[in-house]
Amino acid sequence: MFAVMGTGHGHGHGPEAAASASGRYVRRLALAFGVLAVFLVLEVVVGLLTSSLALLSDAGHMFTDVLGIGMALAATTAARRAGRDDRRTFGLYRAEVLAALANAVLLFAVAGWVLIEAVQRFADPPDVPGLPVMLAATAGLVANLIAFALLRDGAKESLNLRGAYLEVLADTLGSVGVLIVGAVTWAFGWRYADPIVAIAIGLFVLPRTWSLGRQAVRILVQAAPADVDVAAIRTDLAAVDGVLDVHDVHIWTLTSGMEVGSAHLEVNAECDPAVVLSTAQQLLTDRHQLGHFTLQVEPPGARTGCRELSW
Repeated sequence: MFAVMGTGHGHGHGPEAAASASGRYVRRLALAFGVLAVFLVLEVVVGLLTSSLALLSDAGHMFTDVLGIGMALAATTAARRAGRDDRRTFGLYRAEVLAALANAVLLFAVAGWVLIEAVQRFADPPDVPGLPVMLAATAGLVANLIAFALLRDGAKESLNLRGAYLEVLADTLGSVGVLIVGAVTWAFGWRYADPIVAIAIGLFVLPRTWSLGRQAVRILVQAAPADVDVAAIRTDLAAVDGVLDVHDVHIWTLTSGMEVGSAHLEVNAECDPAVVLSTAQQLLTDRHQLGHFTLQVEPPGARTGCRELSW
């Protein structure tokens, strides 16, 4: 049996290879982190002084923004700087996915706390001074809009950045809600506006958090990427001239923008295995955008060892 892997498309995952999607946005992550950290302190202070749950819930989301972006920044930096070795053959790119999952857990916790606290406050809603709440929410909204603009492009490419982006998006809408609370309270003195908006913020966050967590878990359990048709890949490989059978097909995501895979191709004795390999690799790259795919080319009868595997 002979095994052949790779072509000239580049297979490294260290710093010398193409950077992960989030790695291209480290500077923007750092800027967003700094801006939000400054305004977080302001919202917490004003929220405590005014007893505004809506403002404190917005500050809570901003705290998850700061913590989440900090984790995303740390994970991205570690993934970029960590080289490969015999213990970490894929580097630390999975740290970005772990950070995204941690962001989802944080968002769930904060949203849950806000919902419980808001329901309890309906029995006796506190008096909330409208003007200080509006001023603090305006400052928070400016901070969130800056962070939103910094992270928007990266969120399209990286799950790690998408987690931070969703937190900022939720917090941006939260700041708008707090502004509404401040205006209603200031103009009409209606105390129920504060817990109602807090509940709306919590309900907005939960489904988006679920989606983020589900995507992170899919990667961690090494499920095939949602946009990859494994059956079509198996069919296309089987149609390559000289291929008798395709088996042991595995496709998974290392981190956002890094899909990898492997497969065994049983070929007939008359074919040129190098030609089969080259054709199959070109097909995977051009038709399925899978440039890092390891193929093992096997002569007839060499599949016995594969059949013996229990997994």
